Amino acid sequence: MPLNFKKQDIPDVVLIVPETYGDERGSFAEVFKSSEFKQFGINERFVQVNHSWSKKNVLRGLHYQLNPAAQGKYVRAVVGEILDVVVDIRKGSPWYGKNVSIILSSENRKIIYVPEGFAHGFSVLSDTAEVIYYCTGEYAQEYDRGIVWNDSDLKIDWPANNPILSEKDARLPILKKAENNFIYEGEG
Repeated sequence: MPLNFKKQDIPDVVLIVPETYGDERGSFAEVFKSSEFKQFGINERFVQVNHSWSKKNVLRGLHYQLNPAAQGKYVRAVVGEILDVVVDIRKGSPWYGKNVSIILSSENRKIIYVPEGFAHGFSVLSDTAEVIYYCTGEYAQEYDRGIVWNDSDLKIDWPANNPILSEKDARLPILKKAENNFIYEGEG
């Protein structure tokens, strides 16, 4: 299997590490294979691909889309390094309000799978970073929501105390006041 899957402290969040093969030409890795995802129990169909370019200390997030336009995401840093953060916002979940933080980089080639019902964001650690994320749903502005990055209840250890934010992200509410229609439906 060229992809190694590892459930995280919140079991529905999965770290994916591709096996990389190298020689004098460089390296090669399969970064997505539908059959291996299905074998691991991830039966998602990705319908939109986003590519962001950001400079150091940019923080994007924490974003999600409400049902019926919820999005799962498959996130990979293809240039540079980011701290990727995923927050469980499923009401009734034993992990509600908890987060998973993982460094994703072009060097470590790690990938994170973020299911629906989670807020997602990242902070750029390198001079620049390019992040590609595959989404299970298309962007729908009317369902676009988020949580402010520095919500003290979330206890996220961000690398920058004064990150570069969009105006929209700076005005997001804390989790307790954020609109959210996700309900936990069982074990991770």
